Amino acid sequence: MPETPRKDVTATGRIRQPAAVALQRPRRVLLAAPRSFCAGVERAVEVVEMLLERRGIPVYVRKQIVHNVHVVRDLERRGAVFVEELDEVPPGALVVFSAHGVSPQVREHAQQRGLEVVDATCPLVTKVHAEARRFAARGNTVVLIGHLGHEEIEGTLGEAPEHTVVVESAADVATVQVPDPKRVSYLTQTTLAVQETAEIIEALIRRFPHAKGPGSEDICYATTNRQLAVEQITEAADVLLVVGSANSSNSVRLVEVGERRGIEAHLIEDVTAIDSAWIADAEVIALTAGASAPGTLVDEVIAYLRSLGPVTVTEHVTTVEDVRFSPPAAARGR
Repeated sequence: MPETPRKDVTATGRIRQPAAVALQRPRRVLLAAPRSFCAGVERAVEVVEMLLERRGIPVYVRKQIVHNVHVVRDLERRGAVFVEELDEVPPGALVVFSAHGVSPQVREHAQQRGLEVVDATCPLVTKVHAEARRFAARGNTVVLIGHLGHEEIEGTLGEAPEHTVVVESAADVATVQVPDPKRVSYLTQTTLAVQETAEIIEALIRRFPHAKGPGSEDICYATTNRQLAVEQITEAADVLLVVGSANSSNSVRLVEVGERRGIEAHLIEDVTAIDSAWIADAEVIALTAGASAPGTLVDEVIAYLRSLGPVTVTEHVTTVEDVRFSPPAAARGR
């Protein structure tokens, strides 16, 4: 679907000075840290970049490598070819699995078609897959907390579909049927809202007191850190802007965190999606980006705000992330 150009931006992409006097005022921007790319996203993007450089074009990628339109478009310009299913990949060609992971059935399909696979699945998603196999091997019913239809859930569900049931909310827990209430385990999607997930787990344990979870939380460090940062920067803000794509689970959750705290919150693909009415009366703007959104998009938002008048930017650091995941050997080459 073609994007609707923002009225504040010219056809050449330059920012028009708005006519509304209300927009031309001093503002404060509270900038969340951490924000933007996490280690899993950096690794996945790096995998495709390394293969394009080392192997040349085309490099096929199943689904979006990460859930961000700008990342995908940039890689497409450089020669990556994104497909929905493996049948679109020529037999024997090179294909990358996205950061969200795939089911064993997808891996088997790739093998049947003789495809050369490079797996860019985030290691934290791989951990959840391993837990699903382990719990199912014990004979437990695995209650998988997450969003139906999300690629990460589809991949994890595929590890033990006969032993897994997906729940999306605390209300769903009431309808769960299991063969043995004493043999229940639970796992979660890595990009969920921390507070909402805790409520679902609480409801699950009330219904199945013997239910056991993984040894460590499945919601990834980056998701948790970004939600905590939003909670803190929204305390003194008038509006929250979250840079990220609509299909990015972790970005959508950041908007929900802001809304739960009673602040007007908006998810924006980039600076062109800002509606000037959102910020006309705002003196303090909270700004962050989902874990799959490039940091340059945040810089463009700040530049736009500065075009409206004086802006003081304060970065609010809640934690410093130093996690890094090495690319798989297949991407690095032997």
